[in-house]
Amino acid sequence: MEVTVRGRNVEVSERLRTAVEEKVGRLSRHHDGWEHAEVKFFEERNPRISAKEVCEATLRGHGRIIRAKAASADALVSLDRVVDKLEHQIDKLKSRLIGRSHPRRHQLDSAPAVGHDEDEADEGEQGPPRIVRTKQFDIKPMTPEEAALQMDVLGHDFYLFTNADTGVAAVVYRRNDGDVGLIDAS
Repeated sequence: MEVTVRGRNVEVSERLRTAVEEKVGRLSRHHDGWEHAEVKFFEERNPRISAKEVCEATLRGHGRIIRAKAASADALVSLDRVVDKLEHQIDKLKSRLIGRSHPRRHQLDSAPAVGHDEDEADEGEQGPPRIVRTKQFDIKPMTPEEAALQMDVLGHDFYLFTNADTGVAAVVYRRNDGDVGLIDAS
C-alpha cells in the first residue's frame, strides 16, 4: 500500500511518519486490496479545544473510499484512534459485503422507491449561493445497492455514481424517513 503523510500547518516528525507507515501498513496486511492511504495531521487553533492534534485518514481501494478522523492532545493518540476507526469501518464493510453475497440472505426489494421531495427555498436568503468547495473523483459503474452501501460507509447523505444497470449518472440519497432514494438520469 502506498502511504502519503502530510501536515497542514504542522511539522510531521520522522517518528510520527514511521508510526503512520507501520500502523496503516498493518491495516493493509490484515485487509488486502487497499491501494493508497493518505494521512493528514493538523492542529486546531481554538484555545478552548483541548484535543488540538487532529489526524484524518483516507483509504482507497476495491473501488471504495473509507475515511476517519480523530482528535486528542497527542498526535500519536489521534493516529491510534483513526486506525481503530478505519479497522472498524473495514470490518463493517466486509461483513456487509459477505452478508450480501451469502446464499441464505433474504431477498429484499432491490429497487428503492424514488420520491419527489419538495425543497422549500429559504425566504430570508440573500443572493445566490456560492460554490465554496470543488471535488473531483472517478465515477465507477455500480449498482444502486452498492452505491447505497458506499454512501453508508462514507457517512454521507448522498452518493453520485454511474448506474451499472442503465449506464447513466445516478444519485442515491438518505431520505428523512431513514430509507434510501434513487435519482436516475434519463
